[in-house]
Amino acid sequence: TMVNDARRQCLPTEDVERVIAACPDTEWRLLIALSRFGGLRCPSETLKLRWSDVDWERNRITVRSKKTAKQGKPHRQIPIFAKLRPYLEGARDAAESDAKYVITRYRDANVNLRTQLLRIIERAGVQLWPKLFHNLRASRETELAAEHPIHVVCAWIGNSAQIAAKHYLQVTDADFEKARRATTHET
Repeated sequence: TMVNDARRQCLPTEDVERVIAACPDTEWRLLIALSRFGGLRCPSETLKLRWSDVDWERNRITVRSKKTAKQGKPHRQIPIFAKLRPYLEGARDAAESDAKYVITRYRDANVNLRTQLLRIIERAGVQLWPKLFHNLRASRETELAAEHPIHVVCAWIGNSAQIAAKHYLQVTDADFEKARRATTHET
């Protein structure tokens, strides 16, 4: 797979929250939050997510993945991250009592999530970014890698350290600021 660094973009939480605020409903807000704050692949992992996969007591979500199943890892567990929790709770409160899947309205194969997301981003007044869903997920992996060991991050995101380095991890302004502060303190 070819890598095009020009198409990588780390998306600030503030911009994503503006996009989420422009969403037409609870499920759209959750779709974006699952990608940006949970690191799920969209649509393959987000649309497979069932309410039975959400363990509120243990604060975990089981993510089922056809992509990683090929490597003998049909599922992984992620924490219910603090930024993800309110969107997940909102969807739970809005869901029908007998709902099997977390996302129900956008499961039809004819639904074009990318086109819809483009409209939502435009409505939010946020600058469009390349690789819409991938960069949401990559931004989350980049944040997590700054806080946790890479083996933990890769277990949560569902990729390897090599794939993370090649396709996901990005250098951010926060990295430069941290280096500037460290350099300032050295002198």
